[in-house]
Amino acid sequence: MNSEFVIAVHSLVLLAYRPDGMATSEEIAANVCTNPVRVRKVMSCLRKCGFVDTREGAGGGYKLCRRPEEVTLADIYRALAAGSLAPSWCSGNPEMNCVVGSNMGEVMNAVFCGADRQLEMYFEQITIGQMLSRVKAKQEA
Repeated sequence: MNSEFVIAVHSLVLLAYRPDGMATSEEIAANVCTNPVRVRKVMSCLRKCGFVDTREGAGGGYKLCRRPEEVTLADIYRALAAGSLAPSWCSGNPEMNCVVGSNMGEVMNAVFCGADRQLEMYFEQITIGQMLSRVKAKQEA
């Protein structure tokens, strides 16, 4: 899982929480506890995917443009992190004479692809609106 996914979910929940649904990259970064440049990079991708709009000038920033109940974590995962469970390196070598060494990379890749599909199905059940409800419930507890 990459940090862009976490930043994206946090940012969208924050926008859903705000009464006007708007925040600057500096406000989001302070809330997420990261750098505004990282936030802008993530928000740029979210804008391209139709999750947020931007407004320039005074009073500008990012605004959630879809209802929080319509955006699933799977939507965000597909936009920013799909396939990120698979490691960048696999053991073995297809050219080896050993059955384990020559096939382990392909077998591990299939395992990670299956895990990625399972994670995406799980994320499909959770919306940004539900994440906001969980945050609010945590505060009330």
